[in-house]
Amino acid sequence: MSRAALRRFSFNQATAQHWPLPDLVAGCAAAGVPGIGLWREPVAEYGLGRTAKLVRDAGLTVTTLCRGGFFTADDWREQNLRAIDEAATLGAPVLVLVSGGLPAGSRDIDGARARVADAIAELAAHADAAGVRLAIEPLHPMFAADRCVIATLGQALDIAERFDPGVVGVVVDAYHVWWDDTVHDQIARAGEWIAAFQVCDWVTPLPEGVLLGRALPGDGCIELRRLREAVDAAGYTGPIEVEVFNAEVWARPGERILAAAIDGYLREVV
Repeated sequence: MSRAALRRFSFNQATAQHWPLPDLVAGCAAAGVPGIGLWREPVAEYGLGRTAKLVRDAGLTVTTLCRGGFFTADDWREQNLRAIDEAATLGAPVLVLVSGGLPAGSRDIDGARARVADAIAELAAHADAAGVRLAIEPLHPMFAADRCVIATLGQALDIAERFDPGVVGVVVDAYHVWWDDTVHDQIARAGEWIAAFQVCDWVTPLPEGVLLGRALPGDGCIELRRLREAVDAAGYTGPIEVEVFNAEVWARPGERILAAAIDGYLREVV
């Protein structure tokens, strides 16, 4: 396989959740994968500085860091400032933001969305100074109560467009937006605000808890190539991350997960 075929491919760490970080990095490098998406918790476990050196020495690029956001937490500001600094240390150009759900005891979803915009406004200057782009990720509406009150790409753009697109953008994640009959119009609208593009597939029946219903590209019902063509047409030329949360996938050896992710990417996305 030529490296040119994988030039935009990025393997999100969550797709092989149980693969130790040094093995993940070595496996990606051996497979000719140019980029990886990292998560704050395993990075902290391995060590921020050690992780940055590990990735750099392997010749890989960190495409995103997950995650900031959760603006209903008492320490949201401290946590997000720290996440921005971590992204900068790792050389990650994008910090993915998952906004958080409704505050405890609240039913005011409009107020919760307004809070997201206000919180991002408080963080934008620090992110800009650090060279890290804040990327608002809309999650499927089934997560609106507990994980993310930003449920559509349009809602994410309503906030992002208040800022310079080099500072605040949006994430187009196939799992969360594929169902929306306005998504292609919203992708075209997003244009230079697209900060990240993530792919996986949707399978039914969804598992209990629904969070682990993602599948590798090609194993579900999403028109992934159509979404990729849409983000390309909008002007996005950046990495394409495969990000999967699936217990059956996680049970496989890391090398096999990576190989299957690459195969699905080549067949179904590009």
